[in-house]
Amino acid sequence: MSSNSKNGTAADSAVVSADGTRIAFERLGEGSPVVLVSSALADRGDTRGLARLLAQRFTVVDYDRRGRGASGDAKAYSVEREIEDIAALIAHVGGSASVFGSSSGAVLALRAAVAGAGVDRLALYEPPFSVEPGGFGPPPGFPSRIDALLSEGRRSDAVREFMTGAQGMPGFMVGLMRLMPKQWANLTAMAHTLPYDIAVMGDTQRGEPLDADAWSTDARTLVLTGGRSPAGFHRAAEELAGVLDAAEHRVLPGLDHGSVMTAPKRLAPVLAEFFGGR
Repeated sequence: MSSNSKNGTAADSAVVSADGTRIAFERLGEGSPVVLVSSALADRGDTRGLARLLAQRFTVVDYDRRGRGASGDAKAYSVEREIEDIAALIAHVGGSASVFGSSSGAVLALRAAVAGAGVDRLALYEPPFSVEPGGFGPPPGFPSRIDALLSEGRRSDAVREFMTGAQGMPGFMVGLMRLMPKQWANLTAMAHTLPYDIAVMGDTQRGEPLDADAWSTDARTLVLTGGRSPAGFHRAAEELAGVLDAAEHRVLPGLDHGSVMTAPKRLAPVLAEFFGGR
């Protein structure tokens, strides 16, 4: 199933991934292709503002990761299936594309590039690696805690646990978010995908240096951090840029971890310059 779009108007479409799972996306604009990979507890709606801005110069594929939005899911999850989803989207637009990912979505995008999914250029916003002892990262036993809450049907508590334990959000801020019923309902609807992002991160949040061999890719890479984000994101970005063969790290003043959704107008020109450059 496919359809085209012009002038930034979205066209709904879908591809079928290698395991038969339907992956839904919006296609916007015309030009060289760019695939957007969302973070944890996010779907294509969170990157829609960025997609519309980039569609002024590129063909943008803004998709729902499996288990979210209009996309399907499988009984058993593996990171390899999500990499295959990205590969299927890239194949749909011609076999090669630039890819942007944020937070854990940045790590998924990087894994797709390493796996040879057809990624030409790679832009990563604040991949949440923890690369030094005492750095930020979820507490011991965090994955098991999320699994237990979900198995008990406590989706709301799982979201809260993720936000406070993995994202470091103060409890009172989570409490304020819970007072916005529509927003909170959207988050809890995706709670079952939290283990997916935990699996994407793997063992990269243990306060250890990155293994250069594990992240080898030929894709030209731009690693971005926001000037207002915690130091751990900057340290992780610096280390990642150091282990990749063709990468640079750039700090964007005034932005923070949520700026992909809240400040796309600040981010889009940087990505357009990188994706459109020689």
